[in-house]
Amino acid sequence: MKKIERLEVVFRILPDGQPMKAIGRDAWMLKELIRVGSRGLTSLENPAPRISGYVLKLRKRGLVIETIHENHDGPFAGNHARYVLRSEVAVISDSSKPDAEGIAA
Repeated sequence: MKKIERLEVVFRILPDGQPMKAIGRDAWMLKELIRVGSRGLTSLENPAPRISGYVLKLRKRGLVIETIHENHDGPFAGNHARYVLRSEVAVISDSSKPDAEGIAA
C-alpha cells in the first residue's frame, strides 16, 4: 500500500515569531487563507468540513483571523462567517512545494 504524505507547512508570524508547524487540514486551512488574501473565505465558497474548527486551532497558535458575519438568501437563508487572515505570515517550508519561501498577508 502506498503511504499518503501529510501536508506540512512551517511558518512564522512576522515580524519576529518563532517557526511553527501546521499539519494536515490545519496546514491546508492556513494555505487557503494565505491564497485568498484579504477577500477571505467561507464554507459556502470553499466547502470543507470544520472550517471553523481549523480556524480556531490556528488562532490558538497566535494567528489573527478575523470573522466577518454575512447574510445570505436562498432556500436556506441565514448567515455565514467569512474568515480573513490578518497576521502577516512567512511560509518557511511547504511539503507540497519543495522550496517554498514567501510572505503573506
